[in-house]
Amino acid sequence: MPQPDLTLTPAGPALAPRYSERPTADRRSPHPRNPYLRLFTVPGTRAFTAGNLIARLPMGMFGVSAVIMIAGAYDSYALAGGVTATGMAAGALTAPWIARLVDRYGQARIAVPATAYAVLGHLVLVLCVHGRAPAWALFATTALTATAPNTGGMSRARWAHLLRGRPDALHTANAFEQATDELCFMLGPIVAAVLCSTVFPEAGTLAGATLFLTGVLIFAAQRSTEPPVAPRTAAGSPLRLPGMAPLLAVFLATGAVFGSMEVVTLAYVDGPVAGPVLALQAAGSCAAGLLYGHAHRTASLRTCLAAMALLMTLPLLAASTGPLPALAAGLLMAGMATAPTLVTGMGLVQRLTPPSQLNEGMTLAVTALLGGIAAGSATGGWAADHAPFAAFGFLIPAGAAALAFALCAATGVGRTGASRTWGRGPLTDGGGHEAGSHLRA
Repeated sequence: MPQPDLTLTPAGPALAPRYSERPTADRRSPHPRNPYLRLFTVPGTRAFTAGNLIARLPMGMFGVSAVIMIAGAYDSYALAGGVTATGMAAGALTAPWIARLVDRYGQARIAVPATAYAVLGHLVLVLCVHGRAPAWALFATTALTATAPNTGGMSRARWAHLLRGRPDALHTANAFEQATDELCFMLGPIVAAVLCSTVFPEAGTLAGATLFLTGVLIFAAQRSTEPPVAPRTAAGSPLRLPGMAPLLAVFLATGAVFGSMEVVTLAYVDGPVAGPVLALQAAGSCAAGLLYGHAHRTASLRTCLAAMALLMTLPLLAASTGPLPALAAGLLMAGMATAPTLVTGMGLVQRLTPPSQLNEGMTLAVTALLGGIAAGSATGGWAADHAPFAAFGFLIPAGAAALAFALCAATGVGRTGASRTWGRGPLTDGGGHEAGSHLRA
Protein backbone atom coordinates (compact mmCIF):
# COMPACT_ATOMS: atom_id res chain seq x y z
CA MET A 1 0.00 0.00 0.00
CA PRO A 2 1.58 3.32 -1.01
CA GLN A 3 2.36 5.79 1.73
CA PRO A 4 0.28 9.00 1.73
CA ASP A 5 2.01 12.20 0.63
CA LEU A 6 2.32 14.92 3.26
CA THR A 7 2.46 18.67 2.75
CA LEU A 8 3.08 21.50 5.20
CA THR A 9 0.28 23.96 5.92
CA PRO A 10 0.08 26.86 8.42
CA ALA A 11 -1.77 24.48 10.76
CA GLY A 12 0.85 21.72 10.49
CA PRO A 13 1.38 18.62 8.32
CA ALA A 14 -1.60 17.49 6.25
CA LEU A 15 -2.38 15.00 3.52
CA ALA A 16 -1.52 16.32 0.09
CA PRO A 17 -4.39 16.09 -2.42
CA ARG A 18 -4.02 13.52 -5.18
CA TYR A 19 -4.93 14.24 -8.77
CA SER A 20 -5.43 11.75 -11.52
CA GLU A 21 -2.78 11.99 -14.21
CA ARG A 22 -5.36 11.26 -16.87
CA PRO A 23 -8.66 13.09 -16.65
CA THR A 24 -11.75 10.98 -17.06
CA ALA A 25 -14.19 11.67 -19.85
CA ASP A 26 -16.83 13.17 -17.56
CA ARG A 27 -14.41 15.30 -15.52
CA ARG A 28 -14.42 18.99 -16.37
CA SER A 29 -11.81 21.56 -15.52
CA PRO A 30 -13.09 24.00 -12.87
CA HIS A 31 -11.47 26.90 -14.73
CA PRO A 32 -11.90 27.79 -18.41
CA ARG A 33 -8.88 27.34 -20.65
CA ASN A 34 -9.17 30.83 -22.14
CA PRO A 35 -7.03 33.15 -19.97
CA TYR A 36 -9.46 36.04 -20.38
CA LEU A 37 -12.38 33.93 -19.17
CA ARG A 38 -10.27 32.78 -16.22
CA LEU A 39 -9.84 36.39 -15.15
CA PHE A 40 -13.55 36.71 -14.54
CA THR A 41 -13.77 33.62 -12.38
CA VAL A 42 -12.32 35.82 -9.61
CA PRO A 43 -15.30 37.01 -7.52
CA GLY A 44 -16.29 40.63 -8.10
CA THR A 45 -14.28 41.20 -11.28
CA ARG A 46 -17.28 41.23 -13.61
CA ALA A 47 -19.07 43.92 -11.66
CA PHE A 48 -16.17 46.36 -11.37
CA THR A 49 -15.19 45.75 -15.00
CA ALA A 50 -18.72 46.56 -16.19
CA GLY A 51 -18.78 49.79 -14.22
CA ASN A 52 -15.34 50.75 -15.45
CA LEU A 53 -16.31 50.11 -19.08
CA ILE A 54 -19.28 52.45 -18.73
CA ALA A 55 -17.09 55.08 -17.09
CA ARG A 56 -14.29 54.78 -19.64
CA LEU A 57 -16.35 55.10 -22.83
CA PRO A 58 -16.90 58.87 -22.32
CA MET A 59 -13.14 59.42 -22.36
CA GLY A 60 -13.36 58.94 -26.11
CA MET A 61 -16.50 61.07 -26.36
CA PHE A 62 -15.73 64.32 -24.54
CA GLY A 63 -13.11 65.71 -26.93
CA VAL A 64 -15.08 65.11 -30.14
CA SER A 65 -18.30 66.30 -28.50
CA ALA A 66 -16.70 69.53 -27.31
CA VAL A 67 -15.19 70.28 -30.71
CA ILE A 68 -18.50 69.75 -32.54
CA MET A 69 -20.47 71.66 -29.91
CA ILE A 70 -18.15 74.68 -29.70
CA ALA A 71 -17.35 74.87 -33.42
CA GLY A 72 -21.05 74.77 -34.27
CA ALA A 73 -21.92 77.53 -31.79
CA TYR A 74 -18.95 79.85 -32.38
CA ASP A 75 -18.02 78.90 -35.96
CA SER A 76 -14.39 78.47 -34.95
CA TYR A 77 -12.44 75.23 -34.93
CA ALA A 78 -9.48 77.14 -33.51
CA LEU A 79 -11.49 78.06 -30.43
CA ALA A 80 -12.83 74.51 -30.13
CA GLY A 81 -9.35 73.04 -30.35
CA GLY A 82 -7.96 75.55 -27.88
CA VAL A 83 -10.65 74.79 -25.31
CA THR A 84 -10.23 71.02 -25.56
CA ALA A 85 -6.44 71.37 -25.38
CA THR A 86 -6.80 73.48 -22.24
CA GLY A 87 -8.94 70.81 -20.63
CA MET A 88 -6.41 68.13 -21.53
CA ALA A 89 -3.52 70.16 -20.17
CA ALA A 90 -5.37 70.91 -16.92
CA GLY A 91 -6.22 67.24 -16.52
CA ALA A 92 -2.60 66.25 -17.07
CA LEU A 93 -1.53 68.59 -14.27
CA THR A 94 -4.14 67.53 -11.73
CA ALA A 95 -4.33 63.79 -12.48
CA PRO A 96 -1.27 62.80 -10.37
CA TRP A 97 -2.67 64.72 -7.39
CA ILE A 98 -6.07 63.04 -7.72
CA ALA A 99 -4.33 59.67 -7.98
CA ARG A 100 -2.26 60.42 -4.88
CA LEU A 101 -5.47 61.09 -2.94
CA VAL A 102 -6.92 57.83 -4.27
CA ASP A 103 -3.86 55.95 -3.01
CA ARG A 104 -4.02 57.66 0.36
CA TYR A 105 -7.76 57.50 1.10
CA GLY A 106 -9.15 54.79 -1.20
CA GLN A 107 -10.82 54.65 -4.60
CA ALA A 108 -14.47 55.04 -3.61
CA ARG A 109 -13.82 57.86 -1.14
CA ILE A 110 -12.05 60.05 -3.73
CA ALA A 111 -13.28 58.91 -7.16
CA VAL A 112 -16.98 59.63 -6.57
CA PRO A 113 -16.69 63.29 -5.47
CA ALA A 114 -13.92 63.94 -8.02
CA THR A 115 -16.13 62.55 -10.80
CA ALA A 116 -19.16 64.55 -9.62
CA TYR A 117 -17.11 67.75 -9.73
CA ALA A 118 -15.79 66.94 -13.22
CA VAL A 119 -19.32 66.16 -14.47
CA LEU A 120 -20.46 69.49 -13.05
CA GLY A 121 -17.74 71.16 -15.12
CA HIS A 122 -19.01 69.50 -18.31
CA LEU A 123 -22.57 70.61 -17.56
CA VAL A 124 -21.47 74.19 -16.95
CA LEU A 125 -19.55 74.10 -20.25
CA VAL A 126 -22.73 73.00 -22.04
CA LEU A 127 -24.63 75.91 -20.49
CA CYS A 128 -21.89 78.37 -21.47
CA VAL A 129 -21.84 77.17 -25.06
CA HIS A 130 -25.63 77.13 -25.29
CA GLY A 131 -25.76 80.70 -23.96
CA ARG A 132 -22.88 81.89 -26.22
CA ALA A 133 -20.76 82.93 -23.25
CA PRO A 134 -17.48 84.79 -23.90
CA ALA A 135 -14.55 82.66 -25.03
CA TRP A 136 -12.66 83.18 -21.76
CA ALA A 137 -15.55 81.56 -19.90
CA LEU A 138 -15.16 78.41 -21.97
CA PHE A 139 -11.47 78.16 -21.12
CA ALA A 140 -12.16 78.73 -17.43
CA THR A 141 -15.01 76.23 -17.35
CA THR A 142 -13.18 73.41 -19.08
CA ALA A 143 -10.53 73.57 -16.37
CA LEU A 144 -13.23 72.47 -13.90
CA THR A 145 -13.34 69.08 -15.60
CA ALA A 146 -9.72 68.40 -14.64
CA THR A 147 -10.66 66.48 -11.49
CA ALA A 148 -11.75 63.41 -13.47
CA PRO A 149 -10.02 60.35 -11.92
CA ASN A 150 -8.00 57.92 -13.98
CA THR A 151 -10.56 55.11 -14.24
CA GLY A 152 -8.24 52.88 -16.24
CA GLY A 153 -5.53 53.22 -13.62
CA MET A 154 -7.95 52.36 -10.81
CA SER A 155 -9.07 49.25 -12.69
CA ARG A 156 -5.48 48.15 -13.25
CA ALA A 157 -4.79 48.72 -9.54
CA ARG A 158 -7.65 46.34 -8.69
CA TRP A 159 -6.25 43.66 -10.98
CA ALA A 160 -2.79 44.11 -9.43
CA HIS A 161 -4.33 43.66 -5.98
CA LEU A 162 -6.44 40.63 -6.90
CA LEU A 163 -3.74 38.89 -8.95
CA ARG A 164 -0.71 39.64 -6.79
CA GLY A 165 1.83 36.86 -7.05
CA ARG A 166 0.36 35.71 -10.40
CA PRO A 167 2.40 37.54 -13.08
CA ASP A 168 0.94 35.60 -16.02
CA ALA A 169 -2.64 36.39 -15.01
CA LEU A 170 -1.73 40.03 -14.37
CA HIS A 171 -0.18 40.25 -17.84
CA THR A 172 -3.45 39.00 -19.33
CA ALA A 173 -5.42 41.51 -17.23
CA ASN A 174 -3.20 44.37 -18.39
CA ALA A 175 -3.68 43.31 -22.00
CA PHE A 176 -7.44 43.22 -21.48
CA GLU A 177 -7.35 46.73 -20.00
CA GLN A 178 -5.32 48.06 -22.93
CA ALA A 179 -7.68 46.46 -25.44
CA THR A 180 -10.55 48.08 -23.55
CA ASP A 181 -8.83 51.47 -23.85
CA GLU A 182 -8.48 51.02 -27.59
CA LEU A 183 -12.09 49.90 -27.94
CA CYS A 184 -13.40 52.90 -25.99
CA PHE A 185 -11.30 55.36 -27.97
CA MET A 186 -12.48 53.70 -31.17
CA LEU A 187 -16.20 53.69 -30.31
CA GLY A 188 -16.36 56.89 -28.25
CA PRO A 189 -15.79 59.37 -31.10
CA ILE A 190 -18.31 57.51 -33.29
CA VAL A 191 -21.00 57.60 -30.58
CA ALA A 192 -20.29 61.27 -29.89
CA ALA A 193 -20.44 62.26 -33.56
CA VAL A 194 -23.73 60.42 -34.07
CA LEU A 195 -25.34 61.99 -31.01
CA CYS A 196 -24.14 65.52 -31.80
CA SER A 197 -25.22 65.34 -35.44
CA THR A 198 -28.55 63.52 -35.12
CA VAL A 199 -29.90 64.74 -31.76
CA PHE A 200 -28.47 68.17 -30.90
CA PRO A 201 -24.89 69.52 -30.58
CA GLU A 202 -24.78 69.27 -26.79
CA ALA A 203 -26.08 65.67 -26.71
CA GLY A 204 -22.65 64.05 -26.87
CA THR A 205 -21.35 65.93 -23.83
CA LEU A 206 -24.54 65.31 -21.82
CA ALA A 207 -24.55 61.60 -22.63
CA GLY A 208 -20.85 61.32 -21.81
CA ALA A 209 -21.32 63.05 -18.46
CA THR A 210 -24.20 60.73 -17.57
CA LEU A 211 -22.28 57.59 -18.51
CA PHE A 212 -19.18 58.79 -16.68
CA LEU A 213 -20.96 59.42 -13.38
CA THR A 214 -23.03 56.23 -13.64
CA GLY A 215 -20.01 54.07 -14.41
CA VAL A 216 -17.92 55.46 -11.56
CA LEU A 217 -20.79 54.96 -9.09
CA ILE A 218 -21.11 51.31 -10.16
CA PHE A 219 -17.34 50.84 -10.07
CA ALA A 220 -16.92 52.44 -6.63
CA ALA A 221 -19.77 50.39 -5.18
CA GLN A 222 -17.74 47.18 -5.65
CA ARG A 223 -15.93 47.46 -2.34
CA SER A 224 -14.93 43.78 -2.15
CA THR A 225 -12.38 44.20 -4.95
CA GLU A 226 -11.11 47.66 -3.96
CA PRO A 227 -7.43 47.60 -2.95
CA PRO A 228 -6.98 48.40 0.73
CA VAL A 229 -5.24 51.63 1.58
CA ALA A 230 -1.64 50.53 2.03
CA PRO A 231 0.75 52.23 4.43
CA ARG A 232 3.08 54.56 2.60
CA THR A 233 6.41 52.81 2.17
CA ALA A 234 8.11 55.56 0.19
CA ALA A 235 8.27 59.29 0.58
CA GLY A 236 7.76 61.79 -2.18
CA SER A 237 6.66 61.23 -5.74
CA PRO A 238 7.09 57.96 -7.66
CA LEU A 239 9.21 60.06 -10.02
CA ARG A 240 12.07 59.50 -7.59
CA LEU A 241 11.91 55.74 -7.95
CA PRO A 242 14.85 54.24 -9.88
CA GLY A 243 13.94 53.71 -13.51
CA MET A 244 10.69 55.69 -13.39
CA ALA A 245 11.88 58.96 -14.98
CA PRO A 246 13.39 57.33 -18.11
CA LEU A 247 10.29 55.14 -18.46
CA LEU A 248 8.08 58.25 -18.41
CA ALA A 249 10.32 59.82 -21.05
CA VAL A 250 9.65 56.78 -23.24
CA PHE A 251 5.90 57.19 -22.60
CA LEU A 252 6.17 60.86 -23.59
CA ALA A 253 7.74 59.99 -26.94
CA THR A 254 5.22 57.19 -27.45
CA GLY A 255 2.34 59.59 -26.85
CA ALA A 256 3.75 61.84 -29.59
CA VAL A 257 3.32 58.91 -32.00
CA PHE A 258 -0.42 58.75 -31.30
CA GLY A 259 -1.06 62.49 -31.29
CA SER A 260 0.79 63.19 -34.52
CA MET A 261 -0.65 60.17 -36.34
CA GLU A 262 -4.20 61.29 -35.63
CA VAL A 263 -3.69 64.84 -36.91
CA VAL A 264 -1.65 63.99 -40.01
CA THR A 265 -4.08 61.22 -41.01
CA LEU A 266 -7.08 63.54 -40.70
CA ALA A 267 -5.24 66.20 -42.71
CA TYR A 268 -4.13 63.73 -45.38
CA VAL A 269 -7.52 62.03 -45.91
CA ASP A 270 -9.57 65.23 -45.35
CA GLY A 271 -13.04 63.80 -45.78
CA PRO A 272 -15.84 61.79 -44.17
CA VAL A 273 -13.85 58.57 -44.40
CA ALA A 274 -11.01 60.00 -42.29
CA GLY A 275 -12.57 58.79 -39.04
CA PRO A 276 -13.08 55.17 -40.11
CA VAL A 277 -9.61 55.04 -41.67
CA LEU A 278 -8.06 56.35 -38.47
CA ALA A 279 -10.12 53.91 -36.39
CA LEU A 280 -8.30 51.05 -38.10
CA GLN A 281 -5.20 51.90 -36.08
CA ALA A 282 -7.16 51.42 -32.85
CA ALA A 283 -8.69 48.23 -34.25
CA GLY A 284 -5.25 46.80 -34.99
CA SER A 285 -4.07 47.73 -31.52
CA CYS A 286 -7.13 46.15 -29.88
CA ALA A 287 -6.66 42.87 -31.75
CA ALA A 288 -2.92 42.75 -31.06
CA GLY A 289 -3.50 43.52 -27.39
CA LEU A 290 -5.88 40.60 -26.99
CA LEU A 291 -3.46 38.23 -28.75
CA TYR A 292 -0.57 39.54 -26.65
CA GLY A 293 -2.49 38.90 -23.44
CA HIS A 294 -3.25 35.36 -24.58
CA ALA A 295 0.44 34.62 -25.13
CA HIS A 296 2.35 32.75 -22.46
CA ARG A 297 5.50 34.76 -23.09
CA THR A 298 5.94 38.49 -23.33
CA ALA A 299 8.40 40.68 -25.21
CA SER A 300 10.73 43.25 -23.72
CA LEU A 301 9.81 46.91 -23.95
CA ARG A 302 12.78 47.48 -26.25
CA THR A 303 11.51 44.80 -28.64
CA CYS A 304 8.01 46.28 -28.64
CA LEU A 305 9.35 49.76 -29.38
CA ALA A 306 11.58 48.41 -32.15
CA ALA A 307 8.52 46.82 -33.74
CA MET A 308 6.60 50.08 -33.38
CA ALA A 309 9.39 52.08 -35.00
CA LEU A 310 9.42 49.65 -37.92
CA LEU A 311 5.63 49.45 -38.37
CA MET A 312 5.14 53.22 -38.14
CA THR A 313 6.99 53.54 -41.43
CA LEU A 314 4.19 51.64 -43.22
CA PRO A 315 1.70 54.55 -43.26
CA LEU A 316 4.48 56.80 -44.59
CA LEU A 317 5.27 54.37 -47.40
CA ALA A 318 1.58 53.81 -48.17
CA ALA A 319 0.80 57.53 -48.28
CA SER A 320 3.82 58.16 -50.50
CA THR A 321 3.22 55.44 -53.04
CA GLY A 322 -0.24 53.88 -52.68
CA PRO A 323 -3.95 54.71 -52.77
CA LEU A 324 -6.17 55.26 -49.73
CA PRO A 325 -6.80 51.51 -49.10
CA ALA A 326 -3.05 51.06 -48.82
CA LEU A 327 -2.93 53.76 -46.14
CA ALA A 328 -5.79 52.06 -44.30
CA ALA A 329 -3.89 48.77 -44.34
CA GLY A 330 -0.73 50.54 -43.18
CA LEU A 331 -2.55 52.09 -40.24
CA LEU A 332 -4.04 48.73 -39.29
CA MET A 333 -0.59 47.14 -39.28
CA ALA A 334 1.00 50.07 -37.46
CA GLY A 335 -1.61 49.90 -34.72
CA MET A 336 -0.63 46.32 -33.92
CA ALA A 337 2.48 47.54 -32.11
CA THR A 338 0.58 49.94 -29.86
CA ALA A 339 -1.12 47.69 -27.32
CA PRO A 340 1.83 45.33 -26.69
CA THR A 341 4.07 48.35 -26.09
CA LEU A 342 1.68 49.97 -23.62
CA VAL A 343 0.89 46.68 -21.87
CA THR A 344 4.59 46.03 -21.33
CA GLY A 345 5.22 49.61 -20.24
CA MET A 346 2.31 49.64 -17.77
CA GLY A 347 3.52 46.31 -16.38
CA LEU A 348 6.89 47.92 -15.65
CA VAL A 349 5.16 50.85 -13.93
CA GLN A 350 3.24 48.43 -11.72
CA ARG A 351 6.41 46.63 -10.73
CA LEU A 352 8.44 49.77 -10.09
CA THR A 353 5.75 51.39 -7.93
CA PRO A 354 4.91 50.35 -4.33
CA PRO A 355 1.26 49.49 -3.54
CA SER A 356 0.81 52.72 -1.58
CA GLN A 357 1.54 54.76 -4.73
CA LEU A 358 0.26 52.48 -7.47
CA ASN A 359 -2.54 54.74 -8.74
CA GLU A 360 -0.21 57.73 -8.73
CA GLY A 361 2.49 55.84 -10.61
CA MET A 362 0.15 54.67 -13.36
CA THR A 363 -1.43 58.10 -13.59
CA LEU A 364 2.01 59.63 -14.11
CA ALA A 365 2.43 57.25 -17.04
CA VAL A 366 -0.92 58.34 -18.48
CA THR A 367 0.05 61.99 -17.92
CA ALA A 368 3.28 61.43 -19.85
CA LEU A 369 1.28 59.87 -22.68
CA LEU A 370 -1.14 62.82 -22.71
CA GLY A 371 1.76 65.27 -22.77
CA GLY A 372 3.22 63.41 -25.72
CA ILE A 373 -0.15 63.34 -27.48
CA ALA A 374 -0.48 67.11 -27.08
CA ALA A 375 3.05 67.71 -28.38
CA GLY A 376 2.52 65.26 -31.23
CA SER A 377 -0.77 66.91 -32.20
CA ALA A 378 0.85 70.34 -32.34
CA THR A 379 3.84 69.06 -34.31
CA GLY A 380 1.63 67.05 -36.65
CA GLY A 381 -0.59 70.08 -37.28
CA TRP A 382 2.44 72.21 -38.13
CA ALA A 383 3.74 69.50 -40.46
CA ALA A 384 0.35 69.23 -42.18
CA ASP A 385 0.25 72.98 -42.81
CA HIS A 386 3.84 73.26 -44.04
CA ALA A 387 4.19 69.93 -45.84
CA PRO A 388 6.39 70.07 -48.95
CA PHE A 389 4.63 66.92 -50.16
CA ALA A 390 1.39 65.19 -49.18
CA ALA A 391 2.87 62.40 -47.09
CA PHE A 392 5.35 64.63 -45.24
CA GLY A 393 3.34 64.62 -42.01
CA PHE A 394 3.73 60.86 -41.58
CA LEU A 395 7.43 61.45 -40.91
CA ILE A 396 6.46 62.80 -37.47
CA PRO A 397 4.96 59.61 -35.94
CA ALA A 398 7.71 57.51 -37.51
CA GLY A 399 10.33 59.81 -36.01
CA ALA A 400 8.63 59.82 -32.60
CA ALA A 401 8.56 56.01 -32.55
CA ALA A 402 12.26 55.92 -33.41
CA LEU A 403 12.92 58.42 -30.60
CA ALA A 404 11.02 56.26 -28.09
CA PHE A 405 13.10 53.24 -29.09
CA ALA A 406 16.33 55.22 -28.85
CA LEU A 407 15.43 56.49 -25.36
CA CYS A 408 14.62 52.97 -24.21
CA ALA A 409 17.88 51.58 -25.57
CA ALA A 410 19.98 54.44 -24.18
CA THR A 411 18.50 54.43 -20.67
CA GLY A 412 18.04 50.69 -20.26
CA VAL A 413 14.38 51.02 -19.30
CA GLY A 414 13.04 47.67 -18.13
CA ARG A 415 16.41 46.62 -16.76
CA THR A 416 17.41 49.47 -14.47
CA GLY A 417 15.71 49.82 -11.13
CA ALA A 418 14.45 46.27 -11.48
CA SER A 419 15.04 45.23 -7.89
CA ARG A 420 11.63 46.35 -6.69
CA THR A 421 8.74 43.93 -7.05
CA TRP A 422 6.61 45.16 -4.12
CA GLY A 423 5.06 41.74 -3.58
CA ARG A 424 3.64 41.33 -7.09
CA GLY A 425 5.87 38.53 -8.30
CA PRO A 426 9.43 38.59 -9.68
CA LEU A 427 10.22 41.49 -11.94
CA THR A 428 11.30 40.55 -15.42
CA ASP A 429 12.75 42.61 -18.21
CA GLY A 430 9.56 42.12 -20.16
CA GLY A 431 10.80 39.08 -22.01
CA GLY A 432 10.08 36.58 -19.29
CA HIS A 433 13.63 36.68 -17.88
CA GLU A 434 14.04 37.58 -14.25
CA ALA A 435 15.83 40.87 -13.81
CA GLY A 436 17.51 41.69 -10.53
CA SER A 437 16.90 40.49 -7.00
CA HIS A 438 13.53 39.88 -5.35
CA LEU A 439 12.98 42.58 -2.78
CA ARG A 440 9.48 42.26 -1.37
CA ALA A 441 8.12 45.25 0.45
